Amino acid sequence: MSDYVSIGVIISEKRSDRSPHGELDRNSPLVFSTRELGRSPGSMKTLKEQVPAPTDVGNALIGIRGGSELDLDLRFEAVHEGILVSGTATAQIAGECGRCLEPIEYDFEADIQELFYYEESEEFEDDDDMDQYWVVGDLIDIDPVLRSAVVTALPFQPVCREDCLGLCSECGISLNDDPQHDHEILDPRWAALAQLSDIVAEDATNDKTSDKREEK
Repeated sequence: MSDYVSIGVIISEKRSDRSPHGELDRNSPLVFSTRELGRSPGSMKTLKEQVPAPTDVGNALIGIRGGSELDLDLRFEAVHEGILVSGTATAQIAGECGRCLEPIEYDFEADIQELFYYEESEEFEDDDDMDQYWVVGDLIDIDPVLRSAVVTALPFQPVCREDCLGLCSECGISLNDDPQHDHEILDPRWAALAQLSDIVAEDATNDKTSDKREEK
């Protein structure tokens, strides 16, 4: 598959990192402005958009189809500490079965709920093990939140169906197409004995032929 690769560890900004944050890319389809909320607790806006899905979201066998349509249904709500983002993101998932390598495709609805803190906010959880996000200026980037929601829900070993039989270990054909497929495998410990038996049988046949000739 070429639409995604394993992303490994998702890296995100930490609230405990109090260094100044750089500007976000306003051209990114997953960066949104919160200016109209005015940092007034209780103000809210909804967003329903279809944007291109990011690339490199998934694991070695399955992930979001990069560039496909990503349906966002989100709510942005201003609270005292920052902007609370909640809703869903529906992505097209593509991959291959870990047993038979057949293509897998389906839509996945990821639940989104994350608080983006104002940069000057002092009310944050001092926990280095948590992914924590910022409002940079008046912008928020939901890309890392989406990645976390999708990757943690994807199967590490996806299958096309629960009872997939996989591939024949000898010739590689799909056992789903031919469940009775089989190969006669001779135990190598008996191979020499079988060869010796063939030689003895051949010698016995030759001896009988010789005896008949002598009788004549």
